[in-house]
Amino acid sequence: MTRAFAIEDHHIAFALALADTARDVLSRHATDAPGVSVKPDRSLVTQMDLMIEARLRAMIADRFPSHGIIGEEEGVIAEDAEAVWILDPIDGTAPFIMGLPVFGTLIALAIDGVPLLGVIDIPGVNARWLGAPGRQTTCNGRPVSVRSCAGLSQALMTNSNQDYIPAADRAAFEALRAATATRVYGGAALNYGRLAEGRTDLAVDAGQKVFDYAPFRPVIEGAGGIITDWRGDPLTIHSDGRILAAGDSAVHRQAVDLIAGTEACGQ
Repeated sequence: MTRAFAIEDHHIAFALALADTARDVLSRHATDAPGVSVKPDRSLVTQMDLMIEARLRAMIADRFPSHGIIGEEEGVIAEDAEAVWILDPIDGTAPFIMGLPVFGTLIALAIDGVPLLGVIDIPGVNARWLGAPGRQTTCNGRPVSVRSCAGLSQALMTNSNQDYIPAADRAAFEALRAATATRVYGGAALNYGRLAEGRTDLAVDAGQKVFDYAPFRPVIEGAGGIITDWRGDPLTIHSDGRILAAGDSAVHRQAVDLIAGTEACGQ
């Protein structure tokens, strides 16, 4: 009988070492020209993205050669492996190019397609969130928790970038905007860290890839929150890129119901 893979302390330590490496590269090359290129999907990439991902991939291949890797810049290795590392070397490349401090590195370890270990590292605000099985989420080593909210109409909602919302999802997104009390845009992965520590109530995104969202599930769930796709299904590496996170389960349910009702009206 084979033993099921489990996240252990050495996996957590290694994920933090990956984040340390990414932050070190960023700090040592902070004054370099970014070397910007435009990818076929019209997103931006810098030499720093490529450098960081190459370093992290080399570390994983050396330490865990049987593990798979999914990275934004260099694609997929052994996606069907039991354990798969998911890397976004610089989440928020456009803010990085502009010097806005919401960019950072995202690292996750998925087991059988489910992200169970996650790191959100935002060096510009000196904040690192860690989510791992059986542990409360921490920010810089300090335990954090989501907050309760009286209802969707009282919620502070965040969104990374409205330009990423596909046309088919615009009506539901606009309904959420109208239903919430306050909206803040442009925070990228920082939005999910702030939700985990009880600073916001609802985070909504669409058009995302797995490396954009994988660490959010362990970080949000470990802080007592809930994060799913827009249908309310748990996030996996195969989710459709529509992300809905909330600190309060009742607010999350209200948001899911509102999306479903909006989509039904549009059929």
